[in-house]
Parts: sequence; C-alpha cells; structure tokens
Amino acid sequence: MWMAVHVASPRIWSRDLQKAWSTWGSRLCSQSSSSTQPSHHPRTQAEKAKRRQAREKAILSSVGHADCTYQNGYLMFPLMFIAIIQMSSILDTTLPFPQSYSPEYVEFGWYQWWEKQGFFSPEQHSKQPHAVDKYFSFCIPPPNVTGTLHLGHALTVAIEDALARWRRMQGCKVLWVPGCDHAGIATQVSQLFISAKGSNRSVCLSVVLMIYLFFRKGDEIYHQLRKLGGFSSAVTEAFVRLCDSGLIYRSEALVNWSCALESAISDIEWSSGSCLHLLIHWRDSVSGLFSSLCFSRCCLTFFVIFFSEGEVAVSTTRPETMLGDVAIAVHPDDPRYKDLHGKHCRHPFTERLLPIITDSMVDVTFGTGAVKVTPAHDHTDFLLSQRHSLPRLTVIGGDGTMTSDCGQWLEGVKRFDARERVITALMERKLFRGKKEHPMSLPICSRSGDVTEPLLKKQWFVRCQEMGRKAVQVSERALNVWFDWCISRQLWWGHQIPAYRVTLENSKDTEEEQWVWGRSAAEARQRAAVKFGVNPDAITLTQDPDVLDTWFSSGLFPFAMLGWPQQTEDLKQFYPNSILETGSDLIFFWVARMVMLGRELTGQLPFKQVLFHSLVRDKYGRKMSKSLGNVIDPLDVISGVSLERLQEKVREGNLDPRESVVAMEAQKKDFPKGIPECGTDALRFALCSYKAQGEDISLSVSHVLSCRHFCNKMWQTVRFTLATLHDASLPTSLAETYPLSGMDRWICWRLYSTVQQCERGFQSYELHTVTSALHSFWLHSLCDVYLESIKPVLKGEGSGCEEQRDREKQVAVSVLYHCVSISLALLSPIMPFLTEELWQRLLPYADSDGTSRSLCVQPYPKTSQLVRNKTRHYQITCSSIFITKQLFFHLLLLLRSTGVFLRRRPTSLWYRKWSEWQGY
Repeated sequence: MWMAVHVASPRIWSRDLQKAWSTWGSRLCSQSSSSTQPSHHPRTQAEKAKRRQAREKAILSSVGHADCTYQNGYLMFPLMFIAIIQMSSILDTTLPFPQSYSPEYVEFGWYQWWEKQGFFSPEQHSKQPHAVDKYFSFCIPPPNVTGTLHLGHALTVAIEDALARWRRMQGCKVLWVPGCDHAGIATQVSQLFISAKGSNRSVCLSVVLMIYLFFRKGDEIYHQLRKLGGFSSAVTEAFVRLCDSGLIYRSEALVNWSCALESAISDIEWSSGSCLHLLIHWRDSVSGLFSSLCFSRCCLTFFVIFFSEGEVAVSTTRPETMLGDVAIAVHPDDPRYKDLHGKHCRHPFTERLLPIITDSMVDVTFGTGAVKVTPAHDHTDFLLSQRHSLPRLTVIGGDGTMTSDCGQWLEGVKRFDARERVITALMERKLFRGKKEHPMSLPICSRSGDVTEPLLKKQWFVRCQEMGRKAVQVSERALNVWFDWCISRQLWWGHQIPAYRVTLENSKDTEEEQWVWGRSAAEARQRAAVKFGVNPDAITLTQDPDVLDTWFSSGLFPFAMLGWPQQTEDLKQFYPNSILETGSDLIFFWVARMVMLGRELTGQLPFKQVLFHSLVRDKYGRKMSKSLGNVIDPLDVISGVSLERLQEKVREGNLDPRESVVAMEAQKKDFPKGIPECGTDALRFALCSYKAQGEDISLSVSHVLSCRHFCNKMWQTVRFTLATLHDASLPTSLAETYPLSGMDRWICWRLYSTVQQCERGFQSYELHTVTSALHSFWLHSLCDVYLESIKPVLKGEGSGCEEQRDREKQVAVSVLYHCVSISLALLSPIMPFLTEELWQRLLPYADSDGTSRSLCVQPYPKTSQLVRNKTRHYQITCSSIFITKQLFFHLLLLLRSTGVFLRRRPTSLWYRKWSEWQGY
C-alpha cells in the first residue's frame, strides 16, 4: 500500500503526529543550522546559489522517515499515513519556520482546511461578528468542460476570487458559483473527427459513445447527471416559455454551417482568415487532411451566359455554387445593362432559364457589375430571393460535398474540388473569360478551423430584436442586437430541444412540418391534441434530435444556478447577481444574451454591474495560440515545468507537424530552461497587478517570478518580526501605544495611506492600484526604511536611560507587528495562501479574544476604524508629518545642491522616501 505524492510539509496534523514530527523535524533543523553558519571568507555567487538550493531542498524534504523512500522529487508514503493526515482538522503552525519561502510548502493544505471549516459557505455569514446585512453574488464564466484552462481563465479566477474574499472580509454574505460549459464536447468531437483522417461521422460517434460509457461506470457521473438534470429543467422551461410568447420560432433560413462538425454555428462563432493564412493552415473539412488547394484562387472569375440576343459576363468568387444560380442581378442605374432588364438567359450547364433582375443592392464596381444569384448559399442572395420571389436550390450538402442537383459529374465531389472542375468545364466550353485578384477574407469556424458554408436549413431561431428592445428599456444602455439567433445545433451532446414533430393518423399532408413543444412528451401530446383537435392516442411525436446552442443554456446561468424556475431561498437572496466579471471578448457571446434572457424570463436584469477584464497575451503582445507555442498552462507557472515537458505537451497535441516545429522553436527561445516554480500567490499577484480594464495584458513569466521574490521578501520580514516578538514581551494594542519617534509616526501614516488606497482600489475594481500600493508599502516603506531604522532600537542602542530604551523598543515592536499584520489582511484577498500562513504564525502574539480562526474571515482593514480607534495617535502623526515635511524638504534641497545624495546610496534612498510626502 504505497503511493507517490509530491513532497510537501503536512501542517494540518492531529496531536498524535507531533511526536513523529519532533523526530523528523530535527533533521531539518540540523540541516538548516549547519547551512547557516557564518563564514569568514566571501562566497561566490555560484556558492551562494548552491547553498540556497540546498536550503530549499531541506525545506521540501522536511517530511522524512526511515520507512519512506525519496525518489525523483517524490516521497513514497504509506496510504494509511496519508489518510491520517487528510483526516486531521487541527491547524498547527508551531512547526519550525523555514528560512526561505517555498510555494509548495506554503500552499499545502490550506485550501482543504478552509473548505472543511466552511469558511466559503454563505451560512458562515451569521457567525461573523462583523457581518453586515448585504449580499455579494456572482458566477464564474463557465469554461469548456473538456478544455484546458489557460492564463485567461487564471486572470478571471484571480480577479473574482479576490473580489469574493474582499467582500467576505467586509462582512457580506458571499456566494460565488462556478460552472462548466458542455460546449467542450463539441470541441472534443471536432478534434476526434479531424484526427480520424477520413473516418466518417458514424465512426467518430462510436468513439464518443465508448468514452461516454467508460466514464458512466463511475459513481461521479451519476452525481453529475443529477446536477445536469436540475439545470436541464430550467433550460426546458425557458425554451417552452419563449415559444409560448412567440420569441422562438422555426423557419428555413441561411445559417453558418461547419462542414467539419456538420452543425450550424452562431453568427459570432466564426472569425475571418486571409487567403494566405488558409493556404498554410487550412484542413479539408471532409478528409481531415491538409488540402493542397491554393486559396489565392479565391478571386474574381469571369464567365459568360448566353441569351437570345447575346451574352453577359458574370463575376463570382465561388464558381462551385453556380449550379445553384437562379438569376442574374444588375443595378437598375447601370447603363451597361439597361437593355437587359426583364430578359432571360440560359444557364451554361443546366440549360435553366435565369431572369435578369435589377436591384440597388448590386455593387456596380464589383467585377463586371453583373452577379449571379445563389439564394441557398449566400446571405445577400437570400435577401434578394425574398424580395424577388426567387427559388432556392441547395447544391452543397452538410458534409461539404456537392448534391445530386448538380448532376452526376459533380455529385459527391468535395466543394473545393468542385471549384476546379467547374472552372475546367467553363474553359472547355470556351465560356471562361479570365480572373482577377480580389483581396478577401473567408469565414473560419472558431471551433474546428474549417471554412464555414452558408447553407439553407430549417432551424429554431430566437427573435433578438424584441428581447433586446426590452432589455434596453430597463438597462438604459445601448444593446447591440444582431440578426435573429439560430439556437439549433446538430451535435451529439447538449440539451436536446424540447420540441416534437407531430404526425397525425390518416393525414395526407406529409410535406408540411407540424411542431409542438412541452416540458415533457406527455405535455407536448396534450398540446398537440388541443391544437389539432384530435385524440391524443392518434398522435405520433418525434422529438427534434438537435440540441440547443450552448450559449442558450449559458445565458440562463445567473438565475438557473439559484434554482429558477422554482422560487428558492437562494434565488430570493442572491438574485440579481451583484456583478458579472468576464472577458471583453464575451460581450456578444454571453453577456448580451444573459441580459436579454434574464430580462425576459425573470423581469430583472441578471446582474447590477458588469466588469470586463482585458485579454491576456504573451510578452510580445501576440494572442496566445498553440501553433505559436506561446500558450502557458497556469499550473506550469505555479509548479514549474522543464523545457522537455513543455515540448512533450506540444507533441501530445494534434498540431500539424509543421506547426509543432514552429511551436517548439518558440518555446526554446522563450523558455530555454523551462518555467521556474512561482506559486499560486505570485501568479495571482502578477495577474492582478495589470490594469484589467483597457489594453490587453502582455504577461511575461519574468514578471511572475519577480512577484515570487516579493513573496520571499514578505516571508523574511515576518521571520524578522517573529524574532523581535520572541525577544520582547507581547505587544500591547496599537490603540494604547503612542509612537515616540518620527519614524514610527511616518510608517503609521504610510500604513494609513496604504489602507486608503486599497479601499479605493477595491471599490472601483482597480486591483492594480491595490497591488501597487501594497507592493510599495511593504518593500519601500516597511522594509527599506522602517526596518532599517529600528534595528538599532531593537538592539537597545540609544542615548537615553535603560527604561526609555526599553519603552522605545516596545513601541517599535508594537508598531512593526501591527504594520505587518494589517498589511497581511490587506493582501489576503489577492495572496490568500501566503498571508494565511504568515498570519497564523503571528496569531499567538495577537491581542484577541481567542475566537480568530482564519485570516480569510477577519474584517478587512478600514481607514475609518484606524481613525476611530486611534484618533489621538493619527492626529498627532498627521500634524507632525505636515510640519516636519516642510522643514525637512528645504533641508533636503540644500543638501542636494551640495551633491551629498550622489555619494551614498542610503541617503538618496531616504530622500526618495521623504520626497513621497510631497503628495500627502
């Protein structure tokens, strides 16, 4: 019974394990003490680095035992021992304090302890002495269930978790609900289909079914399905209500179709790609292989169509669709075609008569000014067919091959191969009149990378215009509303559309579709019986096999997660959500749809505020892409990863070999030695330190590493503080302590100013101002200035009597303790693990009633409390600063003119710190 686990120090132990630790800990203490003996000769940088690595290794190997083996960074524990550790619930921070910061050591166990203690539960709200009668609720933008989280997700979670922790420390009842998006299955299906390299859809379906059945054997899937069932009822209820109100309808219309997925996609789920990009990266949607088709041929092709009195030259960028042409369109004011209005010409392949129509939508500068009209394969042509009552012929099927309406010579041919055949046939008939380069972009499916195809399909649509108008009336904000929203998807996973096709006994009309909807098949049958006036037993129902667009179900998330349509207590307490925080790229994917659906189904907007964060890019400002090799896994930044493992991940993906080479070369350049371990707190601090609202974030690993160094600075500061607290008596309350020296008063003023900046930063959701203020205070004010200034005081040096020196030392220790403890509370929402570890170390010295359990449920520091509790202290401090800074500033100017500040670095540092007062 052995298992491999990452080395970490278990600090959540029962008292029965303390004896074991006393034996194991001696090894760490001996290693640490032996490695920190003073040396009488200067060491080289290499020696210092080697000794530092040895200390860190000693920390991580602090859990040692004669019966355990240590191999390749893993410690082999008995399963029984692991179970004992996990069952322990008593927090113990009396273990030896390591000499340097280790993320793995700090972050082990805290989250599990927080969860076990129930600190994240809204029910804990009533137990807090500082609780207020306010709630704060919001949801996580649901990531794809099968996708891999990236730094964009990490930014979202870092911001939202910081806001949730901050509001909880303010005494609010906090509810933060995560979710997953089932659309990840569609992404997985597309990857399976592409990897099949020519396998048909049924083969891939069998693969997906095997995967599903494999996971279905576990107990977890039943729990997940029960949860999914609850949400499915909300989706069904929403669909039925919208259908009853006429906001959902079924119609035949053009949709954006992915031939790779064989499904409709949203109007906003595709992007434009240049022909050159497609020449390098595009795969054939049917075979799954890279196509040799040169998309530079997507240019204007000219051919002629005969009619009784001559011919007309027609231009097109898609010759393969000409088999579906039903008319020729010209501008009514184009003098070249004045004599052709109302006449007919004959199709060169089908001999079909094509009317020459006039419409102002035709661009006279495009090609020859005469364009072919293919309503079933072009959005503009579809509108023309509606205005001129033209027929619609579908010549490209859902799988991307030509249909039987094209004739035997093209039937079953892939669409882009058919393009070549059509051009060749035009040349053979001497109807080809050349081509002209025409810069253009092609629509690319964001899921499969396939060139999307406008196809005529019968689908379910949502009327967005009406819903958008209602939402604007409530929100008093402009809401960009696009065309009606197609919500049908031809996928194998998702919420099946609760609509049923009705077949009546002895009915002669088999072509016209008749549909009903309902919350169940029984309800749909009753609705059909009433609608058609027949006996329910005479009705045959066939449920629509399509599923709903994932954004339809995701749009219900803010209220469905709280139990809607039932009027649950959660819905009454936490709806509308306090805020929605998400990426700016989801405005029309998700945000607008939540607004419309929430307003229509609940009568309220789903959230009171919307906070958009920027997109995360690499250090060069490029969008993160697997093909560029610049996608960074947050876990790789947290735990560290070697270059070999990074490149192994690229090889494990399904990138084309040529793209894999480019990606791995980029990794060698950016991470020649891999990514060092930075830790969760450092990553969170780095992400929050960027201005989230505005320009895109160019994140570099070096910036995260600098934040890890800041964590180590905090660690060393608390070690110093603990040493002073151990040597001195317990500090009195700061409210009863009167700072004696000007430096004590100065650091208290800087602390007050920092608390004020944090308050304003959180209130305005500008977390970068919070991180900047705390980073500046801790490093430049507390460490660089105050700690250095009080070291002589702590050593008992001074000109006064012994009693006065003891008093000064006591005051300095008290001020230092409270500066550190308040700063940890200020940092807690952003760096929860490190601050909890350090705060627990300081807790025995706190002047508290003994009820404090965790920093995450402590009151967040406020300037009003500082002023109210320490009025005399802060008034004297501020007045002293005001008088002192004026005199000192003139003295500094005099000294600066003599060049003193150029001679010694400490003096210039002091000048910079004192100069900060000019902004006070």
